[in-house]
Amino acid sequence: MTSRWWFYSAIAALAVSVLPFLVLTFAAMLTYPALPSLEILTDYRPNMPLRVYSAEGILLGEFGKERRALIKIAEVPEMMKKAILAAEDERFYEHGGVDYIGVLRAALSNFTSRGAKQGASTITMQVARNFFLTKEKTLSRKFNEMLLAFKIEHNLTKDEILELYINQIYLGQRAYGFSTASQIYFGKPLNQLSIAEMAMLAGLPKAPSTFNPVVNPKRAKIRQMYVLKRMHDLGFIDNTLFDTAQIEPIVAKRSSQEFAVKSDYLVEMVRQVMFDRYQEDAYTQGFNVYTTIRQPDQKAAYESLRKGVIDYDRRHGYRGPEGYIDLRKDSSEEFLEDALQDVTDSDDLLPAVVQAITPKSITAYCKGGQIATISGENLKFAQQTLGAKLAPNQRLRVGSLIRVQQDAKSEWQIAQLPQVESAFVSANPRDGAIYSLVGGFDFNHNQFNHVTQAWRQPGSGFKPFIYSAALEKGFTPASIINDAPLVIDSIETGGEPWQPKNFDGTFEGPMRMRQGLIKSKNLVSVRILQAITPVYAQEYITKFGFDKEKHGPYLTMALGAGSVTPMQLLAGYSVFANGGYSITPYFIQRIEDSQGKVLEQADPVKAGVNAERVIDVRNAYTMVNMMQDVVRHGTAIRAMQLGRQDLAGKTGTTSDSMDAWFSGFHPTLVGISWIGFDNPHSLGDKETGGGAALPMWMGYMEKMLKDVPEAVYTMPDNMMAARINDNGLRDPNGNRIEYFYQENLPPEQSAAPDPAAKPAEAVKDQLF
Repeated sequence: MTSRWWFYSAIAALAVSVLPFLVLTFAAMLTYPALPSLEILTDYRPNMPLRVYSAEGILLGEFGKERRALIKIAEVPEMMKKAILAAEDERFYEHGGVDYIGVLRAALSNFTSRGAKQGASTITMQVARNFFLTKEKTLSRKFNEMLLAFKIEHNLTKDEILELYINQIYLGQRAYGFSTASQIYFGKPLNQLSIAEMAMLAGLPKAPSTFNPVVNPKRAKIRQMYVLKRMHDLGFIDNTLFDTAQIEPIVAKRSSQEFAVKSDYLVEMVRQVMFDRYQEDAYTQGFNVYTTIRQPDQKAAYESLRKGVIDYDRRHGYRGPEGYIDLRKDSSEEFLEDALQDVTDSDDLLPAVVQAITPKSITAYCKGGQIATISGENLKFAQQTLGAKLAPNQRLRVGSLIRVQQDAKSEWQIAQLPQVESAFVSANPRDGAIYSLVGGFDFNHNQFNHVTQAWRQPGSGFKPFIYSAALEKGFTPASIINDAPLVIDSIETGGEPWQPKNFDGTFEGPMRMRQGLIKSKNLVSVRILQAITPVYAQEYITKFGFDKEKHGPYLTMALGAGSVTPMQLLAGYSVFANGGYSITPYFIQRIEDSQGKVLEQADPVKAGVNAERVIDVRNAYTMVNMMQDVVRHGTAIRAMQLGRQDLAGKTGTTSDSMDAWFSGFHPTLVGISWIGFDNPHSLGDKETGGGAALPMWMGYMEKMLKDVPEAVYTMPDNMMAARINDNGLRDPNGNRIEYFYQENLPPEQSAAPDPAAKPAEAVKDQLF
């Protein structure tokens, strides 16, 4: 009886011990066939962002919820792999998907330790979870995770699994995959990382937000030290490498959106085009857009515009601190960083908090940890705000929120965010390829693109188009026009009676048309428009791409009272620069899919090839020749500092100096610069196109034409060069040579034998 009892007890015990195994086996048999297909792994196509590149292939920007750059396992440095294995799964190449030894070790650690719970998920299990499962902590989810891990291990090699993990894992800052994280956190590819940096990245998968080196550098350091110790314990690094990595300072990039060159406005234009064409797929299918932007041009344009705007702003004085931070209770570095966290950056205009102040110096804590000391000449800009008589919000004091900037000598100076706005755009005049585009001072503060969206009065910058129309009506550069007072009735203005004045308030009497343009005489332009009629001019300017409805058929058109955008002026001045052809500015060279297949390719019209001729080549030559004199002798003479004879252009200053322009070109490069306020008001009585806008254009052209040989414009056929006198008449004793259409030669000064008008000497480069 007793033996029978023991027998039944043994059977029962065996059944109890085997039953769970049988249940699990049965469950696995039912679940395994229902597991999802691994096609998503074997044909891995993750959401890839839209990427925008320069003409040279330099990344300018990207869009998408996930920032990702795929990398092959063979391209991943061995030490990076070892860091990942040390942090996440040291027995990855030994287990079959589930690390039973790791499970037992984790269970023992969790049982004996009161600290953080230790997990036992392998890299394969994490791949299963990231691709197929939720993150809920249930037994059924864990069971499915283990079964999927077995299935993955059965169908993929270890290297294939590790490659998926390295590309798919989320690592904070919208970065998916270690390749992207390397660029975002450290600004360099994986193969350029140090062991210390690799260890910091390898520590992120456990808790990307907690161990983020940008947000939580102290916690990130603790996690990095753990990974380094594991690498050392596993024999991946020796004592020397371990010791060196532990003390290596880690500097993570504070901005996750830093690219090689600032081109936010252009990149946003690309995004809009791509979304219009592909909708939401634009952000997930890995499109690569190659623009016409040239990296050196964009850098030069951005820096020139910033300098021009800041110089203008400094001419008009310091407005006082941006705000105040109370440091009486806490002035620690951590408190200061927290206080500055929400203050937006603006490139080199760093937000800072005044820590100490005397009549001779200011010490300020800059966002990011630098300490700036401002003294001597660099304090003069804000000197008037040090007085105790000012209101607290206007006075510089301890706790004041300010901006600081380093000058060319790396010395700190007080700065401020400009209130004025600006724009610059440049292009190849022969096909319209845009080389640089800066739509404003700072995209983060103002996303309004002034190159394409700002409709402003062009002022005198519009006169060349009126003069061009006059040439077609028989005027010549030698035509005499009276620079004298004039009263225009309301019928001719479309409004109130009008008495136009010159910018300087003076009148010089009769002068040649060339002089009128050189000196930008308003009364000369008005009389020219009277002669050719506003209706004719309104139709004529459409040849350059301007909208008729934006330029009423009134005499005010002579002074640029209509509306244009910088982009329109770019197209208009390109017609002069390329010899008379209409081109369309464009900024997308080609669009590729994620595999590099070209989906769209630009096919621009080209001057002299397939572009439409809209003005006579002789007209273009004459206008360029006159605008060269604007640079050599006129309102843009400052540009002669560049030491070139092949530049042409026109300044523009509107009524009350609300807008300042310079539009100019070289035969291979057109540039348009503008400065003004979004809420239009005067830039200041002394601010002009030649003083406020021209320096930005010069800063750009100086860099881009540095190694470009001097060009010479060739006079076209059916033109004549003849000596003239001050009355604009042909005169063998005249003191200047002027250029004319053959059919529009002026009469001779006297009845003396007519000296044969001789063509200008032939020159080297045929530009028109």
